[in-house]
Amino acid sequence: MFVEKRSEKRRKKKYDGSYTFWDLVFDILFWIPELIFLPFRLVFYLFRFLARSIFDGI
Repeated sequence: MFVEKRSEKRRKKKYDGSYTFWDLVFDILFWIPELIFLPFRLVFYLFRFLARSIFDGI
């Protein structure tokens, strides 16, 4: 009886949906490349927009 309750508590705790430390670590690891490439991507889109607006207007 106690073993069943203990395993049920563990299962509830495991699938509780709470945000753990490892969730934070993985979120940070996924966001680092995005933050590094974001400025380059913005500059690329800006130059592409300017080039298209200039050359399409000719």
